[in-house]
Amino acid sequence: MKKIVRMITAIVAGVAMVAAVSACGSSDSSKQSSGNASGDKVITVVASTNVWGSLAKELGGKYVDVTSILSSTGVDAHDYEPTTSDIAKFENAQVAIVNGAGYDAWASKATSNKQIVIDAAQEGGKKTGDNPHVWFSSKVRVSTADAITAAYEKLMPEHKAEFQKLNEQWQAKEQDLEQEMKEVAKDDKHLSYAATESIADYLAQDLGLTDNTPEGYKNATANESEPSSADINNFMTLLKKGDVNMVIENSQEPSNATDEILNAADSGNIPVVDITEQMPGKYKSMTDWIKDIVKQVQEAQQSDK
Repeated sequence: MKKIVRMITAIVAGVAMVAAVSACGSSDSSKQSSGNASGDKVITVVASTNVWGSLAKELGGKYVDVTSILSSTGVDAHDYEPTTSDIAKFENAQVAIVNGAGYDAWASKATSNKQIVIDAAQEGGKKTGDNPHVWFSSKVRVSTADAITAAYEKLMPEHKAEFQKLNEQWQAKEQDLEQEMKEVAKDDKHLSYAATESIADYLAQDLGLTDNTPEGYKNATANESEPSSADINNFMTLLKKGDVNMVIENSQEPSNATDEILNAADSGNIPVVDITEQMPGKYKSMTDWIKDIVKQVQEAQQSDK
């Protein structure tokens, strides 16, 4: 009897083990060969940040599986150290999207000739040494969007019409955004700002804003060094005189100098526009995010009058 019981127990355990292995195998398989509703395989896309990842998803729809390595506004992409998993994601991607211009060199190093690599800065004519926050440039966004669509069409030529349609829909939203920015520039051609860091240079140019940030302070932050006491004093004097309509802050680059400047702006009732490098999680698309920043600029413009 004991022998029979042991045999039954062994059989049950064996069945349970087979079921468990089967379940694990089907789970892994679904991740590796995930497809859309029509049964088509998807293009695997990896982007260094969620700014470009959101654009890649918008342009690919159901035909793409997009992973963004950086999606937190609390992480500095300049100094990020990729994990082994991050590198593997790039190596296994069919399309890799990097920002370029030295912003995410770690991502560029993780790519290879095995995939289609899209360097946003290069697509927009920017290079290392230029301001790396290129996603705030209308020209770079449009050029990168077209490059992403071309990559999708190359990998899935049978869906070219769908990719073209998604691109046209995105371009229409981008044109609306650019029109809003032209309206801001038209409303007041003498709007000026000072920035705690150079994150918004391209956006400010598209908005027609004049940069009055003290030169010494600007050069120090551009070179990722600490501004001198004289640089900070010059910034403070600028605010006390009311020579700017707003202060633009990069809250992902906090410092004691920034705290002093923001306190001075608050004391002088100078509006502060907070801009981060990664897209905050509450936004579904890059366009929505930038539109909201433009709205903040408009509000700052009105409150300063």
